[in-house]
Amino acid sequence: MSPIHPAQPPAFLPGTGNPLTRLLALRRIEVLTQATVLLLAVSWLKIPLQVVPMTAIIALLASVNLLTQWRIDQGLPSSENEIFAHLTFDVGILALLLYFAGGSANPFVSLFLLPPTLAAAMLPARHAWAMAGITLLAYTFLIFWKLPLPLPQGDLAQFDALLARATGDASEHAAHGSGFALHVLGMWLNFVISVGVVAFFLTRMAAALQARERELAAVREEALRNEQILSLGTLAAGAAHQLGTPLGTMAVVIRELELNHGHQGEWKEDLLLLREQVDRCKQTISQILASTGQGRDESLRAMPLDAYLHRLLDDWQIIRPHARISVTLQGKQPAPPIAADRTLEQAILNLLDNAADANAGSPEALHFAACWDADSCRIEILDRGPGLHAEAAARLGEAFFSTKSATHDRPRGIGIGLFLSNATVGRFGGRVELFNRPDPAGGACTRVTLPLSRLKV
Repeated sequence: MSPIHPAQPPAFLPGTGNPLTRLLALRRIEVLTQATVLLLAVSWLKIPLQVVPMTAIIALLASVNLLTQWRIDQGLPSSENEIFAHLTFDVGILALLLYFAGGSANPFVSLFLLPPTLAAAMLPARHAWAMAGITLLAYTFLIFWKLPLPLPQGDLAQFDALLARATGDASEHAAHGSGFALHVLGMWLNFVISVGVVAFFLTRMAAALQARERELAAVREEALRNEQILSLGTLAAGAAHQLGTPLGTMAVVIRELELNHGHQGEWKEDLLLLREQVDRCKQTISQILASTGQGRDESLRAMPLDAYLHRLLDDWQIIRPHARISVTLQGKQPAPPIAADRTLEQAILNLLDNAADANAGSPEALHFAACWDADSCRIEILDRGPGLHAEAAARLGEAFFSTKSATHDRPRGIGIGLFLSNATVGRFGGRVELFNRPDPAGGACTRVTLPLSRLKV
């Protein structure tokens, strides 16, 4: 039994989905905004602030941000505790800046709401509550310990008096000697910053959640497809085991008929065809039973791509001796050597069978065209069948959906050939496309695109 390891805190890998990456983007905005506000307050509003220590604090924040970005660029993951430490550091930086600018009386003090909000969105509840406690302590500290914010001067002082008269609070503001205009401007700018940060962060979070939902939907679809394939594989293995005995009996009977009637001209050709078909069925069953691992070295024997395709088409002609097919192979010579197991061959044979069934009523031969370069191979199977109607195009590739109707020489399709072929080709990194030919004569094209990097020796 495998040992059970204790649960570890999740680690966030580098990339746009890493919360620390979004936090660093917000911190860049924070650094730029703090520097701009400090510059405007000193140069335009003529507020005598402590420029040197406040500039050093902003520079420290920018340096830590650059250092953290460099660490992320090295490909190192980040943990929840690290993100919490960064948020705590941001709270400390904001507290220091507010200490030199009026403390809790500064309108920017409501920015203390952002770290708990970010912690609640990115981290477990214990971190969010801890961050709420840290910001509450910082706020309380700034109530009792801070440097008072200097009163407005010059034009700002006149604007302060104008706003006080406009709101009817001139006597109250005069009594307290407060900078009403400065407070109004600060709260407006604080609102702009808060709205921008919240909108930026929540839109990025919403995009990340939507991307996660799409990934989960793809994983669920893949799991359902794998479950269907597993069920079909189990049924195929059981059918192969059960068909062994009747095929052996048929082979014995055909052998007896050859011994007794093989010299008769009208019997000889038909018996030869029957024996080839039975041998082919027995070979297919053997491959199914060996697909669990036995005989895998033989199926993965390397051969040139063009030789592989010729062998595949020869095998298909044994299965469909009456089907007419024209072949075009184009590509750089010598063709690249590949090694593919039987599942890929069976997938292409299924697509050939589907195209041959659709082309059965046409006097034109089925066309098989393949071209390749150093990186990929593209196969197109062209038929002159009825093509695809709207419902078939919408449900293409679904398990147990088939457009083949029953005829006098074949039963109705059960709808697993294209499904299994698509799954198999996808396992090799390729894709299967089926669409109507842009030709007045009609017909459909089955296109298989395979990256040779997954097939090369």
